[in-house]
Amino acid sequence: MRTVVADGVLKVTNPNRWLATGPGGGFRTAPAAYNVSVPEGFDRTDLDTYVAERRERAGFEADGPALLTGVDLVHARGAREGSVTVVATAGLSNPATLPMDPDAGVTTVNEESPDREIGTVNLLVGTTRALDRGALATLLASAVEAKTATLQSLTGFTGTTSDAVVVGCDTDGESAEFAGSGTSVGAATRACVREAVRASLRSRYADREIPDSVTEADHGVRTDERALVFELTDRE
Repeated sequence: MRTVVADGVLKVTNPNRWLATGPGGGFRTAPAAYNVSVPEGFDRTDLDTYVAERRERAGFEADGPALLTGVDLVHARGAREGSVTVVATAGLSNPATLPMDPDAGVTTVNEESPDREIGTVNLLVGTTRALDRGALATLLASAVEAKTATLQSLTGFTGTTSDAVVVGCDTDGESAEFAGSGTSVGAATRACVREAVRASLRSRYADREIPDSVTEADHGVRTDERALVFELTDRE
């Protein structure tokens, strides 16, 4: 996977089949994918148009899935292992946490403030292996699992309220049937996500403190709702 940055836009190429989360996501065939750094106070809702404007300003003509982040791309970090490359940007002003004992605290949702610094953990994941749609979806799950484990270990948060991921593969590469944690593709993805997220956090928070809790962050969520548990019955 090749990477280039211009005018606050990160472009990655070589994978040509993608699966993206977020607005306008899903499966897509395209020559590139992007991570676009947005300014403070960003309030555009015409996201496709905005991304196209930013790509044009940066000199990138190729269309493709795009993520948005409030993190300056100076803090983007990449990692490579085997057939996999990952680039991450990590900000934690809007953390999310999932306590295993929800009754131990109160539900916390901090509202956004106009002058807040936007935070998001974005991942661009690419492999030189060829994956079908099911394996590509598994690759996304492997990346999210690794991101969650890394953040939980380093910060106590499971993520942020706006995390997003794009995973891609090379349809001309050697085929891989699976991409879970027990495969070479999945294991490499887990290692790359861990290292890239850790490195981006170290850069982003070199001169500032990571919030200790959702309450201390600019805004975020603590999921204290309880779901109804039920047993399955035999079909009559």
